[in-house]
Amino acid sequence: MKPKKYIFLFMLTLFFASCSSTKQMTSENLFKSAWELEYLSGLRIAFDGLFPDKKPQISFNPTSKKVEGNDSCNGYSADYTFSGDKISFGDPGPTTMMYCGEGEKFFLNTIKKINKYNIDKEGKLNLMIDDVPMMRFNKITP
Repeated sequence: MKPKKYIFLFMLTLFFASCSSTKQMTSENLFKSAWELEYLSGLRIAFDGLFPDKKPQISFNPTSKKVEGNDSCNGYSADYTFSGDKISFGDPGPTTMMYCGEGEKFFLNTIKKINKYNIDKEGKLNLMIDDVPMMRFNKITP
């Protein structure tokens, strides 16, 4: 009877371990592609209304320690630092000065408040304030 009990416990442990597994989050996952914004929390205007022509994109450059991309209208770059699941972004450097609505302002103000990130089971990048997802990005091929 004891061998059956041990086998049962082993199978139960294996089951719970497999259910709780998540995609390995490493900094390397950030660098392999560019990311396009698909969700932004706290909007009072519809997402597509803020970004009617082009969605913001970011990519992480491990050599320069800068995040680069567009804010849906203008190009930008900013310093970033991370450790574990903590991340922070500096003020964006010089950008082009076209005005394309409130979307870029909301995007840049939100990204400066981010302090945490994860990559979920679907491979989406979530930028968060504490444990609250504020921005979600899809991987795009460069």
